[in-house]
Amino acid sequence: MGTQQIINDISTFISNNGGQYRDWYVGITSEPEKRLFTDHSVNKQNDKWIHAPADTNDMARAIEKHFLDLGCDGGGGGGDYTSKTVYAYQKNSYTSQ
Repeated sequence: MGTQQIINDISTFISNNGGQYRDWYVGITSEPEKRLFTDHSVNKQNDKWIHAPADTNDMARAIEKHFLDLGCDGGGGGGDYTSKTVYAYQKNSYTSQ
């Protein structure tokens, strides 16, 4: 899936599920399920979350930066060269940023 398609998919998801970029966290990982549901304490059944595989780590980082620049919470520079999945979730009082 291309960079613009992933950006469009995540943008649409955010728009349909809360809309304000500042209310969302975005990151990259090689293990999206672990990162979302264990590390960030996102509730798999009840919370709003999305992840999408990018072709390369550079592509994933570019997508992450796009959303950070729009106001999403998160921090660029995380992960390593295997981190090719972009994820986002709507922050809650119990999620861990």
